Formats: sequence, structure tokens, C-alpha cells
Amino acid sequence: MRRVLSFLIGLPIAAIAVALAVANRRPVPLSFDPFSPDSPGLTMMVPLYAIIFASVIAGIVLGSMVTWMRQGEYRKEARWAKRQKAREARQAAEARAEAAARAPLSLPRPQR
Repeated sequence: MRRVLSFLIGLPIAAIAVALAVANRRPVPLSFDPFSPDSPGLTMMVPLYAIIFASVIAGIVLGSMVTWMRQGEYRKEARWAKRQKAREARQAAEARAEAAARAPLSLPRPQR
């Protein structure tokens, strides 16, 4: 089901991306000098779709990094909870072993 859903979502997105690339394949100047955009040393001719796709990919990567960094507190809490759970399980096992060692080996006599 998940694979079909991925295909149904991915196919239209891929078709839109191809249509965007075909419609914007003409080269445009990309200047890396904000003070003198006409400087030929820092200007490249790049297809517009490459600039658009690079911007989208950069946005996805940066957004993912920010999300990962903001979730650090929750990951830290989850690690602490996991260690606490293991510590409590170990203490419970020790308590059971201690109780089993102190318990009599047979049942008490019935009271009449």
C-alpha cells in the first residue's frame, strides 16, 4: 500500500519537474558578485531549471537540518528515558532475585 501511495504521489511530482525543466531550459546568467553583477569573472550561464532545482534541494536540506537540531531535546529525553527504564528493570530483577533467595523453599503448614 505504501509503495502504491509513493508511486501515486511521486509520478505527478516527477511529471511536473520534467515539465518545469523543459519549459525553463534557456540559460540565464547566475552572478555570484552582489556588488557588480555584470562582472564576467563571477557570472555563469546556467539553465533556469537548474537554479530552481538547486534552490528547492537546498531548502529541503536546510529545513531538515533545522528540524533535526530542534528535535535534539526530545532525542535527549528519549535516551534518558531508555536508560531509566533499563535501570529500573535491572533493579526489579535484583529485587526478585533477592526475594527468591529469602523465600522458604516449601509452603508453610496449613493452619487448623
